[in-house]
Amino acid sequence: MTTSAEAAPATAFAVTAWRDHDRSVCRVAGMELGPLEVPSGPVVDGADALFAAGARRVALPRPVDLTGATDPAWDVRALSLVGALTGLAVAVDWQARIADGPEAWVPLGHLHPPRTLSGPPDAEGALRNWRDSFYLCKCAYRQGPGFLQVRDRRRGQLRRFTIDDPGYRRAIATLADGAPAASVPPAVLTDLLQEELAIEVGDHVWWAPYQVRRWPMAALVI
Repeated sequence: MTTSAEAAPATAFAVTAWRDHDRSVCRVAGMELGPLEVPSGPVVDGADALFAAGARRVALPRPVDLTGATDPAWDVRALSLVGALTGLAVAVDWQARIADGPEAWVPLGHLHPPRTLSGPPDAEGALRNWRDSFYLCKCAYRQGPGFLQVRDRRRGQLRRFTIDDPGYRRAIATLADGAPAASVPPAVLTDLLQEELAIEVGDHVWWAPYQVRRWPMAALVI
């Protein structure tokens, strides 16, 4: 696929990790794994490496700004890490700044809820709704031979998308860790944004569903 804009090389950054989900347990001596690096490669590989190292709670180094006002390239990469860790059932300590609006949090409601939320006038109420409605697999995808299927319950009802068009699949691969909006064909990007499968952060766009690799229930139920 020919692109009109190329993403800048992804940079590594460090996170703090612990061996347990529970914050009170994480305060016990020996539970902190210390700062661990998320390398510059695919975010899903970084999440797998953290999990393999024993991380069950991970803290991001700085707030994630979804308004696009700070560093969109870093923010979409951080979102990808939150999604990949959520898919592994790893708790994530992160701070989110989102746009104004009572439902601005809903497209992100499948991610592990942040520790703090800012942006909406009733940020506390939005965060409470996010926490109360969160569960694993709320918006997830599975990869098949020649297709990708998304199951999305962020709006309360199940929506299912089966994507087998090569152009759309290439766009999704491009956006997996976030990328400049101009790197995806406009018609494809419009469709993904309209269905809230992609989310804009400044001049970047991020593929929102995550791939679940730790099922919270029997596979037949999913």
